[in-house]
Amino acid sequence: MGVLDSQGAALSEHGLDARTLVDVKSRTGTVGNYPTYGLRREDELRLIRETAADVFVESTPSTLNNPMPTMERLKAAMGSRKHVVSVNKAPLAVAMPALVELARFNRVQLRYSGTVGAGTPVLATARTLSAGDRILKVRGIMNGTTNFILWRMTEQGESYAGALAEATRLGYAETDPSTDVDGVDTATKVVIIANAALRLNATVKDVRIAGIRNIEAGVIESAKAAGSAIKLIGEIDAESRTLSVSPQRVDRHGPMDVPAALNAVQFELENAGPVTLVGRGAGGPETATAILRDLTDIWHASGAHV
Repeated sequence: MGVLDSQGAALSEHGLDARTLVDVKSRTGTVGNYPTYGLRREDELRLIRETAADVFVESTPSTLNNPMPTMERLKAAMGSRKHVVSVNKAPLAVAMPALVELARFNRVQLRYSGTVGAGTPVLATARTLSAGDRILKVRGIMNGTTNFILWRMTEQGESYAGALAEATRLGYAETDPSTDVDGVDTATKVVIIANAALRLNATVKDVRIAGIRNIEAGVIESAKAAGSAIKLIGEIDAESRTLSVSPQRVDRHGPMDVPAALNAVQFELENAGPVTLVGRGAGGPETATAILRDLTDIWHASGAHV
């Protein structure tokens, strides 16, 4: 097995100790200092291609402005007949149809359940629902940072700036919250759901995006007076094949009016009607759970357990 980071790698056909990896990374900044099996910065694509592994797990941060480094890693893994688990949304947002086709061509599996909902099984639920019914529409709160901000503005009467500051203090928002508040993060998840569950062959360029950066207290108060709450909603209409992200009203205290940093995704089914899934959409343990779920699915699908 092997582990790569931006400065080095640790490779051993006999396996690596997880606690030692974490300790070395935290103390020295790179797994390349792993005793005996550590390597300083190498040609990562060559290492990915030549390492005798069955699965490649991609967990680097998402970078929509520069997805190519991650894209090349995924292509190197699948091109060398390795299954892939990715929790990086960027390459899926810009080139998901091409990546799915590449996996099919190389007869490997591409799994990405952690990109939407983290540990909450949004994509698995969507696939299950679509197997016995037809999904007409998907509406969801898919970004915990923006939901926290809007929730504080609604429940505490805070200004946008004050709610954002609190989200940053609690670690929900990054120092630069643009990807969240401008709706880009939600848009990437809309694209992934549209491709995975509805086979729309979409990319992020197909999404109409409006964020919450300019939301005003008066809009929040007007919604409250009408018995509604404002949420940043990612939406897919299967009939018109349109994808969008925008602030919208939802029923106050209804199934989509979830508090704090929770996510909620509602599927409108032709026969069964609305089905809503609620859960935490981000976090290290939650994302790790999704990776393990994907690895287990690959193991079962490949017949390795037989």
